[in-house]
Amino acid sequence: MGKVELLMPAGNLEKLEYAVRYGADAVYLGVVDFSLRAMRKGNLITLENLKDAVELAHKLGAKSYITLNIFAFNSDIKLLEECVEKFKDANPDAFIVSDFGIFNLLRKNAPDVPIHVSTQTNTLNYESVKFWQDLGASRVILARELPIKDVAEIRQHVPDIELECFVHGSQCVSFSGRCLLSDYFTKGERKANHGNCSQPCRWSYKLVESTRPDQYYEINQDERGSHILSPKDLCLVEYLSQMIDAGIDSFKVEGRTKSLYYVSAVAKAYRQAIDEVLKNPSADLHKYFVELQKVGNRGYTTGFALGNNNFESYSYDISKGLAGADFLCEFKGAYEPLKTDEGTYFAVKIKNKMLVGDEVEIITPEEQFTTKLLAVKDESGENLPLGNTNDDVYVLFDRCPKDYKYALVRTIGVKSHVS
Repeated sequence: MGKVELLMPAGNLEKLEYAVRYGADAVYLGVVDFSLRAMRKGNLITLENLKDAVELAHKLGAKSYITLNIFAFNSDIKLLEECVEKFKDANPDAFIVSDFGIFNLLRKNAPDVPIHVSTQTNTLNYESVKFWQDLGASRVILARELPIKDVAEIRQHVPDIELECFVHGSQCVSFSGRCLLSDYFTKGERKANHGNCSQPCRWSYKLVESTRPDQYYEINQDERGSHILSPKDLCLVEYLSQMIDAGIDSFKVEGRTKSLYYVSAVAKAYRQAIDEVLKNPSADLHKYFVELQKVGNRGYTTGFALGNNNFESYSYDISKGLAGADFLCEFKGAYEPLKTDEGTYFAVKIKNKMLVGDEVEIITPEEQFTTKLLAVKDESGENLPLGNTNDDVYVLFDRCPKDYKYALVRTIGVKSHVS
C-alpha cells in the first residue's frame, strides 16, 4: 500500500490550520460566490485573503485546493472573468470544478493549475473518467453513489488519473448537490447549488390529504414528524483498506460548515486510521469508528460503498447532528499559561459548561488522554466553581498536554443517542 491523501475541509482560516495540525495532507477551501458552502463564522476566506490561506496551508506542509464548483449562470461567469487572476495568483495546488464553462475559463486563464472534477458532476463510470481526463483534468472526485467494487473497475480502466472519494460526512438526499428543494421552498432565495442550501432534507414532514387541508397526519408515530428525506452521515473508516486496494488516491471528508472541534477530531481519527492500515492492511479499525461517534452526526451509514444501500441509511428521527461527546473548551494558544504554586493554569474558551471535579478528555495533534478539572479562575484570579458557556477563563488540569496551543477538551465516552 502506497501513500494516500487525507483531504479535509477548511471553512475558515482557523479550521484550515487545525485540520492540517490534526493530520490533513490537503485542504479544500472556497469563497462564498463560487463554492457550495456559504460560511458565516470565524476568519472567513475571501478573495482578499485567499492567497494567505493557500500560503498558510503550504507553510504547514499541506496542499490547498480552491473550490469553484457552483453551477454557473452567465452572471457567475462574468464575475469569475473579473477575478480569475486573483484565483490564479493565490497559487493553489488545484481547482475543484463542476461546470463546463468554469472548466473552460480556467483552462484558458490558468492553464498551469491542475483541475479536479467535482463530485457535483456525478461521475459513475470509467468512460466519464476518461472523458474528463481527455479534457485535461488531473483528478476526478467520484460520486458518493459508487460501490467500492465499481471504483476498483474504474481504476483498472483508467490507471493514470487520480481518483478521490468521500469517506465521511453529510450526504445529500439527491445526487450530490443536484437538489432543487431548497430553491423551491425559499422561492429562490437560498439556492442549493450556490452555497446557501436551507437543507429541506433535514426538515420534519407530515402528510396532508388534499380535501382536508387543515388536517395533518403523521407519516410514522413520532411527535416531531418524520425526517423522511434525511440521510445518515457517511462513515467509511472501517473500510479504508478496501478503498486503498481499489486504487483511491484521496480520502475526502465533508464539512466546511462544521465546527473547529469536528474538523480536528475527524482529522485525527482518520489520520491515525490511515497510518495504521498502511502499516497493517488487516488492522481492525473499529476503535476509530467509536472515536468518530464523539463528533456530531445523524447516525452513520456506509451509504452505497458496500453495494447494499437501503432504508437503514436514513435518519428518520433526527435532523440535527448529535455529538456523542460534548465539546467543552478550546485552549487559547496565543495566551501564555499562568504558572502558580498549585500548578499551570491555561487560558481557555468554554464551549459547554465545565464543573470543577469533572473528568474530561483532552486531545491534541499528538496526544489523547483523560484528566480531571481541578480549578477554574476568572481573568482577575478569582476562583470559580465552574466555567460557563462562552466564558474566557483559566483552568487547571490534573494532567497537562505537552503542546497546549491546539488542544481541545471534551467529555469522556459516547452518549447513547448516537447510533
